[in-house]
Amino acid sequence: MWVLVTMAAAAFQTARTAQQHRLRALLSVSGAGFVRYAYGAPLAMTAVAVAAAVDGLPSTPARFWPIIVAAGLAQIVATACLISAFDASDYATGTVYSKTEVVQVAVFSAVLLGEPLRPFGWAGAAVVMAGIVLLVSKGDPRRFVRARSSLSTRALGLGVVAGGLFALAAVGIRAASRSLDSGGPVVRSLVALAVMNTSQTVLHGGLLALKNPAELRACARHWRSSSVVGVLSVCGSGAWALAMTLENVARVRTVGQVELLFTFAVSRFALRETRTRAEWSAALLVGVGVVTVMIAG
Repeated sequence: MWVLVTMAAAAFQTARTAQQHRLRALLSVSGAGFVRYAYGAPLAMTAVAVAAAVDGLPSTPARFWPIIVAAGLAQIVATACLISAFDASDYATGTVYSKTEVVQVAVFSAVLLGEPLRPFGWAGAAVVMAGIVLLVSKGDPRRFVRARSSLSTRALGLGVVAGGLFALAAVGIRAASRSLDSGGPVVRSLVALAVMNTSQTVLHGGLLALKNPAELRACARHWRSSSVVGVLSVCGSGAWALAMTLENVARVRTVGQVELLFTFAVSRFALRETRTRAEWSAALLVGVGVVTVMIAG
């Protein structure tokens, strides 16, 4: 089940990212990120209420709250670092550096949760990482091993930090949902998501209120477009949270890299963009690595 849920999460994330990109014509980078939480939190709360009516609410131990709030904060800062990495270099370079999350989440999962991948799982994660480098670099990975200028070095640092924080956020979500000692996996994952989204709305919204209140008004003014991002976000985040409640977070995040294959497929078959033999080979590498982690990770 966790594989199907992860695939759904990746699909929702692909759609949400595309919608957020369109929203950039109306809002700033920060505003486009904020609506993800602000419009998603009420939906997550509603989902919790429905799930609780069926399965009851889980009890929340004291350690749940700091873990889930820290996970939400890590996700906010990771997004800011990723955007800064794009500015310091380019989209492809920033993306690859941030995708070191695949390896970092495996390490954090082993150290912090005591849930290491099996040997073939580590091999699969490495294959996925190699495929990501080739896929995003369009078959020319040399740009990612050349850090001759301070600009590329800064992109490297920001991208790796973003990947690490995304990894910590994922580990935090699993740790928080596991700390809930009652209720089924669906209601536990929804509670974790609702609390995280609410804390993110308060933290990010408070920052916008202090630094750029006009952006908050813009988020409210463009509610039709913004609410679509919120719906896609809560569906994707809910699926991620459920998958990470059900299964080792390193396996979930590695298999979740099928998001890149979804984007690749849309680009090739829907948009009719030409792809090189090297890019097809890279996509195949990602697919092989994902299957390896699914079966033997």
